[in-house]
Amino acid sequence: MPGTGKLRFGWIDVLVLALLASAAAYVAWRVDAVLHYRWNWSQVWVYVLRVDPATGQWVPGLLLHGFLTTLRLALYGIVLAAVVGLVFGLMRTSRRLFPRLVAGLYVELVRNMPPLVFMFIFYFFLSSQVIPLLGIDRLAASGSPALGFLFGDPKLLANFASGLLCLVLFEGAYITEIVRAGIQSIEKGQWEAADSLGLKRWQRMRLVVLPQALRRILPPLAGQFIMLIKTSSIVSLISIQELTFLATEVAVTSGRVFEVWLIVAGLYFVVSAVFSLLFQHLEQRGRIARHT
Repeated sequence: MPGTGKLRFGWIDVLVLALLASAAAYVAWRVDAVLHYRWNWSQVWVYVLRVDPATGQWVPGLLLHGFLTTLRLALYGIVLAAVVGLVFGLMRTSRRLFPRLVAGLYVELVRNMPPLVFMFIFYFFLSSQVIPLLGIDRLAASGSPALGFLFGDPKLLANFASGLLCLVLFEGAYITEIVRAGIQSIEKGQWEAADSLGLKRWQRMRLVVLPQALRRILPPLAGQFIMLIKTSSIVSLISIQELTFLATEVAVTSGRVFEVWLIVAGLYFVVSAVFSLLFQHLEQRGRIARHT
């Protein structure tokens, strides 16, 4: 069967790796020769980890603080966007006209609007209308230690919540279409078999259709979640102090532009690669379960 043999490492792989290494060396040489850029990594690492003069202990720098905020945005965004996408995906496949119209309007509004415009419009609306209604400001004023662990600086909780909601609403529209396509891809015979068992619509969806649809939508869903991690950088434009926002400040302050953005690229790559491996593992488990 394809994909069951051992991985081979041949001369083509060696050639590709050599070309990549040569390209990286050429770029580094051109930066040094043309731009006369002086590399200084030691000046940048203090923005990742630094020693606190008061305690003598290692503490996170600005870049690491931004990285932790990006992780929070990604994790919470993945969960909430999945919930939004599932709800609106079910509405898109409803027999009733009104739920289909509402879900369709939401999807078309988001997917046909530039992300930057969407972020600005919804950020100012959410921050001025929705966040006060949710009591986020009062929650931030409580100063609970758990808030700092879960959401970062409590003083910035309102900004964080606004950016997270914008990200969830934006990504939820794309997940809605993935869920809709997965549900509609289930064969008609499966629906008829569920009807013959006397299952109600919700039971039919929960017990028969959704388990099968989940296996089919997992690959595109994984790709969309990886996109969400990288898309989270767009909230830097609305002053959310995540990795990209703080990296811009550090690059300007330190003057170490290439070093800062190479570190940022590496951090985004690590997070995306970890989630990619996780979803690959889930896909493999799904294939094994399907064949047993």
